[in-house]
Amino acid sequence: MARAIILVLDSLGIGYTPDAVTFGDKGANTLGHIAQWCAEGNTSEFWPVGRQMHLPNLAQLGLGKAAELVSGTLPKGLETSTVIGSYAACEEISKGKDTPSGHWEMAGVPVLFDWGYFPKSYPSFPQQLTDRLIQEANLPGILGNKHASGTTIIAELGDEHIETGQPIFYTSADSVLQIAAHEEHFGLDRLYDLCYKARQAVDDLDLNIGRIIARPFLGDSSANYARTGNRKDIATPPHEPTLLDHLTEAGRSVIAVGKISDIYAGSGISKSIKASGHDALFEQTLRAMDTAQDGDLIFTNFVEFDQSFGHRRNPGGYADCLEHFDRRIVEVTTKMAEDDLLILTADHGCDTTWEGSDHTREHVPFLAYRPNLPAENMGVRKSFADIGQTVASYLNVKPVGHGTKAL
Repeated sequence: MARAIILVLDSLGIGYTPDAVTFGDKGANTLGHIAQWCAEGNTSEFWPVGRQMHLPNLAQLGLGKAAELVSGTLPKGLETSTVIGSYAACEEISKGKDTPSGHWEMAGVPVLFDWGYFPKSYPSFPQQLTDRLIQEANLPGILGNKHASGTTIIAELGDEHIETGQPIFYTSADSVLQIAAHEEHFGLDRLYDLCYKARQAVDDLDLNIGRIIARPFLGDSSANYARTGNRKDIATPPHEPTLLDHLTEAGRSVIAVGKISDIYAGSGISKSIKASGHDALFEQTLRAMDTAQDGDLIFTNFVEFDQSFGHRRNPGGYADCLEHFDRRIVEVTTKMAEDDLLILTADHGCDTTWEGSDHTREHVPFLAYRPNLPAENMGVRKSFADIGQTVASYLNVKPVGHGTKAL
């Protein structure tokens, strides 16, 4: 039974790319700097005892060797005498360092055009857009209207949002409009409806914005406001057929776990399974392995790395999350059939030691494991699209439009 399983460790970059200087990211290294932070004996809420990070299973799958291809240095905690997975590092040719660009490129469709972005000046959003949404959604106004960290702006404006009923609008260095609102005071369905209206409005205005993101939260004060697992990404669809489209057109099933379906705007998705938190994402992935048939793809995004720790510049939390992933990945490899192909990768970097709270332009790992496939060094690849091309070849469907197969 030949099936493929792609697990995206969201934001696990392994070292800056040759063009990183144009993004202000020369020197960024998400995995390397987290490993260094731990090895130096640092502590935090999520990393209370200073010690070296230990990732024995990911090391065997080739993560350390992939990182070494980029920096020439094996990250601390990824030493191993046995490598069982083939490994590579992939550069990105898409023009952005955002979630859709990374995911679309790994599925064979790089983003070679420029997304639209909102300016860092205040206000960030054009008045024509905000006036339209205030009128169409019958809002008393909006708050924020600026670049901000999601957790910071909720703490800053959450009380005023509840008092006035005005939702919180903000953006980042990505091509995105994010709208935060309290699930109970504002209403989850009302927030989703507002975000769909925003999707239509930015499209009508030709702003070329990649995603509208609903950011619901709960809590009763700035001391305990917390975003919930009911996030919803409303993305523009890919501009070319992806690996997912080729699979579904060939009669195969694409089982999307987590936010994968949102990222591809539902295109090429056979079944979408929502889950919040790494344990739930693992459980749903393992369940999908029980039902996936010959030629199917299981595609899971582990968002907590990026959302909870990368953007919050929390190396201890990120390290703890990596160790948790390392423990659980054995459940996937143990459950694999002989001809299953497992791929571990990422969509961009988000260096927890870097200035600001945005993504970083980095290589991503490309780890390929099959129980009966010998390990090999696949080198530094010129595009994330090599991942999609490899899976298309392995599952015997039409090649994607970009990339070169690695196996």
